Amino acid sequence: MADSGWLTEFPEMERSDLRAIRKTLDTAYRDFSRSYGEQIENFFDPLLSLLIGFEQLLLATPWWLVIAVICSISYLASRSLRLSLGVAIAFFAIGYFGMWEDTMQTMSIILVCTLLAIILGIPLGILMSRSDRLQKLLIPLLDVMQTMPAFVYLIPVVMLLGIGRIPGVLAVVIYAIPPVIRLTNLGIRLVDKSVLEAATAFGAGYLKRLTSVQLPLALPTIMAGINQTIMMALSMVVVASMIGVKGLGQPVLKSITNQYFTLGLLNGLAIVVLAIVFDRISQSYARRSQQHLQGGNHE
Repeated sequence: MADSGWLTEFPEMERSDLRAIRKTLDTAYRDFSRSYGEQIENFFDPLLSLLIGFEQLLLATPWWLVIAVICSISYLASRSLRLSLGVAIAFFAIGYFGMWEDTMQTMSIILVCTLLAIILGIPLGILMSRSDRLQKLLIPLLDVMQTMPAFVYLIPVVMLLGIGRIPGVLAVVIYAIPPVIRLTNLGIRLVDKSVLEAATAFGAGYLKRLTSVQLPLALPTIMAGINQTIMMALSMVVVASMIGVKGLGQPVLKSITNQYFTLGLLNGLAIVVLAIVFDRISQSYARRSQQHLQGGNHE
């Protein structure tokens, strides 16, 4: 009977300790956000200016010119008239159904987030490929970043920076950056050791081997990581709309709260269209780069 009493008291003691720990952590983070939130917000002002400027550029540019530029990029990446025609039809449909402005806002967010993920992710992937210790340290962190529910990212970011575009961008980047880091690391590690030994025998230093041998050979794998980063960023559009990020996510959120079936369906399809366009362009570019590289090696 005494044991039974001890078993009933212990969980209560444990819960009180957990409550004290949680309260301490909450208080510490709240104090940190109040003390340094403004300085951190000011640090991200250049990023906010870039995002707003890019968004205004897309909105101010005539729709036909935007479509022409996107089709030109798709053709240069794929050399496929069929893909370029499909891209043009898709964006015409988006404009016809009145989703042009929201789509341009979403494109600006996705492109800025992808650019930021590439700038941060590829160097980290390169460093991981050079150090097994760093790889062992970062892989659990990347696992947490990929598996943690997206809504959880919003809590500390919103507490620190409030509601707006920058918290949304940071949440999207944190959620979407792991694939480009992982696949950059993997692609460089998969480069044939004999090729590196040959480059070293010809007098190439580390930087020359990296830029002339490892990165070109790893490019298809790196492009696959960038592709997955874009897809994951697009999947965060609706979640990010909950903290004030404008774009296609807000009409979807509105349709959920007000049961507007058609509004949600059309804007959801617009997100799918963006995902397909980005996916086809990036995959076609990676495929052509690999074919060009193999042709060069064959010669």
